[in-house]
Amino acid sequence: MKFNSRRSNVLSNKGIVATSQPLAAQAGIQILKNGGNAVDAAVATAAVLNVVEPMSTGIGGDVFALYYKASEKKVYALNSSGRSSSKADPEELINKGYKSIPATSPFSVSVPGAVRGWEAIVNKFGNLNLSDVIEPAYIYAKDGFPVSEIIAEGWNGSVNKIQEDSKFPEYLTPNAPKFGELKTLPYLANSLKNIMTDGPDAFYNGEIASKISKHIKSLGGWIDEKDISNHKADWVDPINTDYKGYTVWQCPPNTQGLNVLMSLNIYEGFNSNDTKNIKDEIHLKIEAVKAAFSDGLFNITDFEISKEVLPKLLSKSYAESKRKLIKPNKANQYEPTIKIDTSNTVYITVVDEEGNGCSFINSLYQGFGSGIVVPETGIFLQNRGSSFSLDKNHPNYLEPNKRPFHTLIPGMVTKDDNLEYCYGVMGGMQQAQGHFQVLSNLIDKKMSPQEALDYPRFSVTPWDDDEKDITKDTVLIESTFPNELIEQLKNFGHNIIVSDPTPNFGGGQIIQVNGNIFIGGSEPRKDGQAIGI
Repeated sequence: MKFNSRRSNVLSNKGIVATSQPLAAQAGIQILKNGGNAVDAAVATAAVLNVVEPMSTGIGGDVFALYYKASEKKVYALNSSGRSSSKADPEELINKGYKSIPATSPFSVSVPGAVRGWEAIVNKFGNLNLSDVIEPAYIYAKDGFPVSEIIAEGWNGSVNKIQEDSKFPEYLTPNAPKFGELKTLPYLANSLKNIMTDGPDAFYNGEIASKISKHIKSLGGWIDEKDISNHKADWVDPINTDYKGYTVWQCPPNTQGLNVLMSLNIYEGFNSNDTKNIKDEIHLKIEAVKAAFSDGLFNITDFEISKEVLPKLLSKSYAESKRKLIKPNKANQYEPTIKIDTSNTVYITVVDEEGNGCSFINSLYQGFGSGIVVPETGIFLQNRGSSFSLDKNHPNYLEPNKRPFHTLIPGMVTKDDNLEYCYGVMGGMQQAQGHFQVLSNLIDKKMSPQEALDYPRFSVTPWDDDEKDITKDTVLIESTFPNELIEQLKNFGHNIIVSDPTPNFGGGQIIQVNGNIFIGGSEPRKDGQAIGI
């Protein structure tokens, strides 16, 4: 089945940057031209996205990254996600009558890890200093930028969520900006300037930390200056699996990269007869995702807890046991153990002239995070802490100084230790299933990066969503799939909702390394683009 690509692949032998907003991608390219490498360009792009796509990312959020160092043929993994407060108290919330952590409350705020993550990866692998890398973001915040179309829609759709002090208006002046409007963010510019001048300590040990702590405490939350000061970025061992001769890399828990690898392991065992037509193929892919989620939603949390079950869940024998439960023509049902809300996230992929690759994620979790803006800083605080469970028997139970379940997952693929794909697909619980579908397009269907991103997707919903009138095991499926496929999935017992292609199906970016030629593709469901030198 052939789908026409809505965009062309971008080719270069000097380097490519791909992300969800053109100005940010261009900033990354300029950093490469100025002597920076893949890491420098990725951080510069993330910093600009903090300005031009502020609902999705920022210095009030977290960072994960995979880095392929070409000279070593080795993949490194960075976890700079924040922890809960040392004073986090689940009983306080339970006594208030909460069954889950409110997403737009100070209790949902975990320590922001982004700036320490920027520092860690630039110091270890970058060619430039952090101040030079984030300067383009500072200039856009100070001098202004035109708001792009899909970002304007998201900004306007979040007006009621933004908890901005009326004395320090920045994001609503008094309304959200419209498509094409020139927007400045002077408070955010000042915060970026402080980091440029005094380094990350300006955020974690200085006036910014004090303002964050003071504001959270005024709202009844737990995060204090010591919690912020204690944050550190961690270099961790990436996890991987072999899929048909390719090594697929992910960050370990607390990310849901495990869900990607389990889905691949389960699906890999089906033979060509099982997937001989698209109806069987998509059915089995949906079932593989559901089977992976049934384990991942229980076992993914802080690495110190999840590490005990990783060898079992990543094993091919365990995948075989899960695969045996999948029926060729009937949908299974699974009981979710935790609910993770939808999110807004940015993804950046960069490959430089030397063949180094950086797969980079910077996120506030949901749109504008908790909705809480720290006065006089322009900083939105993430609400990643809302992913914690208030069930004492769940591994992801809220405890002090603990990292929560994270949807964020940068991806990478090598073959014979050579970088093949530097990629990611964003969008809450769509991320893992987006990774899985796009990888199958690349590896099984031999698609180019742009073709793999243009191809229709499905999205499994693992739980009830009363606001959207969606029940668990609902499968959203893009209308660009053939009608006969959709009807067959319904006959198999899938609860299908047909939807036009939107960012709800994920926002992906891919760079393929083909010898000394790089091939980039960018998500057609987003504003962004891939740009080559």
